[in-house]
Amino acid sequence: MPSTCGDSSWPPAGRTTRPLTTVQIGMPTQHRLVFVPLNDATVGPGYLKVAYDRALVRDCPALGMDDILPAEDEEAVFQHYSLTYQKGAGGERQLARR
Repeated sequence: MPSTCGDSSWPPAGRTTRPLTTVQIGMPTQHRLVFVPLNDATVGPGYLKVAYDRALVRDCPALGMDDILPAEDEEAVFQHYSLTYQKGAGGERQLARR
């Protein structure tokens, strides 16, 4: 039975953002990675179904398969999904490459 990643107890105390992950999109010879929020996502054997429209995910700021998201581009990812962006208490990034 698939499990759901989003629930009312998220985010945990002290954390202000919901988790995001990268998903691979594009044609076989033109793969790229996009970030997508995991709230209300469904996980099953060999798949992840997110609660966002395919076109919205596809239009998210992307990075190449071996690229690193520049720190200055993090806020654009959050804004794309209408999420609030806030750096960590010590100014640390919210997103990593994967």
